[in-house]
Amino acid sequence: QVQLAESGGGSVEAGGSLRLSCVASGKTFCLAWFRQTPGKEREGVGSIWTGGGSPSYAESVKDRFTLSLDNAGNTLYLQMNSLKAEDTALYTCAHSPYWRYCSPDSPSPYNVWGQGTQVTVSS
Repeated sequence: QVQLAESGGGSVEAGGSLRLSCVASGKTFCLAWFRQTPGKEREGVGSIWTGGGSPSYAESVKDRFTLSLDNAGNTLYLQMNSLKAEDTALYTCAHSPYWRYCSPDSPSPYNVWGQGTQVTVSS
């Protein structure tokens, strides 16, 4: 059973940067970041197949956020640049065993979730 632990959240001014980390234990397949604010649905940020391939991103973060994996494929990083107030959310790492659905479009295929790390961007 995969377990996930996030870190790296914090408070930053608009235009700043943060890097989130998600450490996974066990064999991983598809890792993703989602975010959620109170009263809103969970939103996908990006996903990556740990066996290789290019990451997928939500349109709202494309060209500002970058996903990467360490060499062992056990740590997923989310580099967030040019942060905006609307990026404020609880960011959660998730795992899915399904290659076909390795996408940030929906949280449904993801069956393992971390506790989340809070990101607050002040304008």
